[in-house]
Amino acid sequence: MKRQTVYTLLVIALVLSFFVTPLGDYSKLLLNRWLSTAPTIIKPENRGKIEDYSWRLKDEDWNIFSFEEARGNVVFITFWTSWHLPSKAQLKDVQYLYDKYKGKVKFYIITNEEREPVEEFMLKNGYTFPVTYQIVGDSSPLTILKPPGSYILDKNGAIAVHQNAISDWDNDKVDNLLNSLISE
Repeated sequence: MKRQTVYTLLVIALVLSFFVTPLGDYSKLLLNRWLSTAPTIIKPENRGKIEDYSWRLKDEDWNIFSFEEARGNVVFITFWTSWHLPSKAQLKDVQYLYDKYKGKVKFYIITNEEREPVEEFMLKNGYTFPVTYQIVGDSSPLTILKPPGSYILDKNGAIAVHQNAISDWDNDKVDNLLNSLISE
């Protein structure tokens, strides 16, 4: 067999591994992480503001609570699902944010899934951030974004970040933004 044929077959095997093997799933997660960029921060003069905090959600124990508890706090919101590759790719960074800013920032890591698959996913991946469950059909003060969409709100409800795609949350740009919002 010619050397060129061997290389061609190896490339084909590598490409196929991305589609039909567990190695492919892991590789796609890594590629999503590597290709993600820092979220775009909205300039203060261009920030929209939420006024109505009446939004019913469920906590990880399935108890209903009001988003009203977030008023006056810096808030991080992200929408995710356990089966969505870009969602899964950014959750490692979300865990980083939670570990670094818990107690200083209110976290709403929101899914519309049932508890069982979410609990299995959290256990399997070792995530400890609190899961918030969306009550499907209830109104929200924010546009419900498709996973992995995210928001960061300042203490007055101004939207500092409105991200519609996977983001790199483990970087100095986000740390500087959160630290400045916390100190206001």
